[in-house]
Amino acid sequence: MLLVTVPVYGLELGASPLMLGVILSSQYLLPFLLAIPLGGVVARHGGRITLLAGAFVMTAGLLLMQVLPGYYGLIGGQLLIGLAHLQMVLSAQTIISSLATGPKLESYFGWYATWLSGGQVVGPLLAGGWIHWAGGVDNLFLVMAGIALLGGLCGMALTGDATSGMSVTRKQTGFRAQALLMRHNTGVQVSITITVAGMFALGVYGSYLPVYLDSLEMSAVMIGALVSLRSGVSMVIRPFIPRIIHTVGGREKATILALCTVSVGLACMGFSGNAPVIALLSILVGLGGGLTQPLSMVVLAESVEREQRSGALGMRLMANRAVHFVAPLMFGAILSVSGFGLSFGLSGLFIGLVAVVLLRLQRQRGVI
Repeated sequence: MLLVTVPVYGLELGASPLMLGVILSSQYLLPFLLAIPLGGVVARHGGRITLLAGAFVMTAGLLLMQVLPGYYGLIGGQLLIGLAHLQMVLSAQTIISSLATGPKLESYFGWYATWLSGGQVVGPLLAGGWIHWAGGVDNLFLVMAGIALLGGLCGMALTGDATSGMSVTRKQTGFRAQALLMRHNTGVQVSITITVAGMFALGVYGSYLPVYLDSLEMSAVMIGALVSLRSGVSMVIRPFIPRIIHTVGGREKATILALCTVSVGLACMGFSGNAPVIALLSILVGLGGGLTQPLSMVVLAESVEREQRSGALGMRLMANRAVHFVAPLMFGAILSVSGFGLSFGLSGLFIGLVAVVLLRLQRQRGVI
């Protein structure tokens, strides 16, 4: 719901493109700084309690946006929500990564990502409909706070390994341990590269597509529908990830194909001025993005020991949030001096270049 609500609210406040970039990026600042330490926290205390804690922090961030109007409340809430989202995602990924290996783990992460996409399909539609019905953001942050709290409380049903932590040291989960993994573990390198490319694309798409559509004078309902379309496509294909990998001839080919698809969809987005073409390009971004993130998680989970997974997943999420933090700022800066065509075009070109680098890395090391 925030994918639509925050950009629209920022525009209501009269934010410039650069200021909008600051607002959108603020959600990813604390996760970038704290992702690795939080990985150690999850490993020590287990996934359930950290998931619940994240839900309470997210609720607090949304309530802050509601009770403190303006930039201060918006940015403060974004900071808390970013930290909470990191905590909840890291907890969930740690739990799932311990359940299986190989194609079965691909399937598990595929289903996990499917439900994530489900939320990203329904959320923008609800937010767009609310804004259209209420004539503005109004009490929407309060509604989101209730949804976040309810979702977090569902985590109390988790059992088994999710309720217990393990004894780990800083040598296994700290910054130095992750630096060594990044330096010597090729699987980790490949996973982080996939994450950087995929998250850059989704960060630009999620942050500025609503702004672009608003500049085309589309309604809030249409904006919500087009933003949801990408997530809907990702949701539909993710349960079939093992079959897709088998069909195209392995993870390496599936990854490169996915990044190229995202690159084309994003690069052409800013030159499209009507809803049907934008919808087609959103489908391309959804297809590619639907594959990249589950593949990144699977590669990482299979490349490290169980005691290292929470910390390594934290490092992956740190890279994820760093890209999410930088991408809107870069896009906003380029947009300030050029149009949407050049901004989206350069973003798509960057994804294409990362795909080339990843292809060379995979062929040299034979990881995937």
